[in-house]
Amino acid sequence: MRSPLLEMRDDGLYCPGGDFYIDPWNPVERAVITHAHADHAVAGSRDYLCSGTCAPLLQARLGGDIAVQPLGYGVSISIGSVSVTLHPAGHILGSAQVEVASGGYSWVVSGDYKLTPDSTNETFEPVRCHGFVTEATFALPIFRWPAPAETFAEINAWWQRNRDDKRASVLYGYSLGKAQRLIAGVDASIGPIYTHGSVQILNDIYRRSGIALPPTTYAMEAGTKDFSGALIVAPPGMNGSAWVRRFGNFSNAMASGWMLVRGHRRRRAIDRGFVLSDHADWPELLSAIQQTGAEQVWVTHGLIEPLARWLNEAGIAATGLKTHFSDEDENPREPEPGGLETHGLEPTEAP
Repeated sequence: MRSPLLEMRDDGLYCPGGDFYIDPWNPVERAVITHAHADHAVAGSRDYLCSGTCAPLLQARLGGDIAVQPLGYGVSISIGSVSVTLHPAGHILGSAQVEVASGGYSWVVSGDYKLTPDSTNETFEPVRCHGFVTEATFALPIFRWPAPAETFAEINAWWQRNRDDKRASVLYGYSLGKAQRLIAGVDASIGPIYTHGSVQILNDIYRRSGIALPPTTYAMEAGTKDFSGALIVAPPGMNGSAWVRRFGNFSNAMASGWMLVRGHRRRRAIDRGFVLSDHADWPELLSAIQQTGAEQVWVTHGLIEPLARWLNEAGIAATGLKTHFSDEDENPREPEPGGLETHGLEPTEAP
């Protein structure tokens, strides 16, 4: 599959005019990265280009010695025969849409995105273009998110009940992006907030980037064995582990878009499920695509066929774009960022 500006190769989406890949699947000479999640940023490339707020997150995930060129949003640079501009994607801190343009013709690679604003990342900006590459993680009409304020009210009420019953509240959310959104959104007056090491490292980067988060403490350095009344934020891979059992009497919950689907909570053996996603729901996907005015859409990452079929029936030329990664889960399996003891446990990330 190819356009005048982009084509698919064995290592992923390639721009011939600039001789670079966007979110390559394998190490390449030059990679332009939409955001720091592992299914979009692999280690081993010679050079990386990403947004300024993504750069420290990328270094935390891939190593501080990688060669990273930060680029501000809305700033265009020439690479070969094309210009490259990054625009906010609204997915997590530093997430970007990559606009590639030449001769008055442009494509935008959106990476992952959501339209609903939140305090922990830059708000999505629609970009007019001729071609658009969209994700499709939740590309079915059943996926329509409640207002975040409603979800956070439910989380706070659950935490409050657990505190009154002298239980800890263990809340699972992906360590990069979801965890910080949860911490920023809960009512910190209910009790102390503790974190898994992978979350705490990234919290510090968020704070240095100017994101306001309430105080959090790395759970293994808490200086207490009594976590009753506390909120513990951890990656989903900790569910059922020895790490989480040390909190004694606790109730657990997960925040994910998949919690909208009956059966996901039961299969994951959790007490509560809260609907909160960092991906666009069905109305947001359609709105984002419409706002681009794109004549051609490539659909990737997730429920590709339903969205491509709907767009074609609506008169928008759409084609499925297969990747080497599966978005069966909202977020990929990720390694632990270095720097804090994990007691031999590697978190597996889920929605």
